[in-house]
Amino acid sequence: MQRSPGKKLAIIVGLVAVAAIGVGVLRHGADGKDAQPASKKAAAANNATPVTTAVATRGEIDLSLKIIGRAEAYSTVNIRSRVNGQLESLAFTPGSHVKKGDLLARVDPRPLKAALDEAQGKVASDQAQLVKAEADLSRYQNMLGKGFVSRADFDLYKANLGVARAALESDRAAARAAQVQLDFTTISAPFDGITGAPLAYPGATLTADTTDIVVLNEMDPIRVAFAIPEDSLSAVRASQRRGALPVEAKIPGDTGGPLKGELEFVDNAVDATTGTIVLKGRFANADGRLTPGQFAEVTLPTTRLADAVSIPVIALQSSTAGTFVFVVKADNTVEQRNVTTGATTASRVVVDKGLAEGERVVTEGQMLLVDGARVRVDKS
Repeated sequence: MQRSPGKKLAIIVGLVAVAAIGVGVLRHGADGKDAQPASKKAAAANNATPVTTAVATRGEIDLSLKIIGRAEAYSTVNIRSRVNGQLESLAFTPGSHVKKGDLLARVDPRPLKAALDEAQGKVASDQAQLVKAEADLSRYQNMLGKGFVSRADFDLYKANLGVARAALESDRAAARAAQVQLDFTTISAPFDGITGAPLAYPGATLTADTTDIVVLNEMDPIRVAFAIPEDSLSAVRASQRRGALPVEAKIPGDTGGPLKGELEFVDNAVDATTGTIVLKGRFANADGRLTPGQFAEVTLPTTRLADAVSIPVIALQSSTAGTFVFVVKADNTVEQRNVTTGATTASRVVVDKGLAEGERVVTEGQMLLVDGARVRVDKS
């Protein structure tokens, strides 16, 4: 049966439409296959948790004690007058730095100046008496040879000469003592230091070696005293045998780094009441960061481990199963791994078991992690 031209045209148009729909479906399927992995990759990147990591290192570790200590002046002296008298003037500004030999105070010198003048007058008189005694002895010695005087008279003049010489030496010593007393009216700093508040003011009557004028503290260098348990003393002694033992002091509220010093003093007895022994570290203090009486956190090395794996303390996490860390693997996923820790020093902890040198552990961001989670390392 022959079909009409109109029906043939309709069939052709229908076949073309079906072919177009098929091509579209095929293309859509191909595009979906290519886009799916890319979208998965983007989703995985967005789901990665940002973390900070650190590498487990192997090497020498110095174990240390952390103790609260108190700063004290390297030297402290109460400045006093060594002579009785009236305080004439003060020559320092309270709380100021002074150098060794700087004038601090002056005692009224007039009474002691008068005493010195009197002593010097006696010396002059003695010198005149000595000259006369020498002249008398010389004259009577000539007369003795001619028989004009007796031997007894000559011996008397000879004795007078000895008395004159002794009197001169005695009065010279008294004059020197008077000069020393006069010098003591000028009071100077015995070392570089910082003055405190005046304890006596001009017009006050001073008693020799009794009345305080001012307290002078030597603050550069400065000491920090602290006490350690007696069972740590043997480790400190062992460290000292290797050389000078470094000490660090961190000042609460101070934005600068810790002060570096060295152990200078170990007391000669353990306090039986507390079971501790006092140690002191010496620190340079040119910038005046430490003040006597101020508290400081002291770090003292005690033992050295020769070959130990260590990580930052902040990498450790705890659970009912024990202590663990998150280890970052090569594919940027983490493994929750139990570890056995040892001694802690400063900001690091020794790992005795469960971690190898060179492995990377998470130090920040652990609270958002679970075993197998994907991470993005922001910084190391």
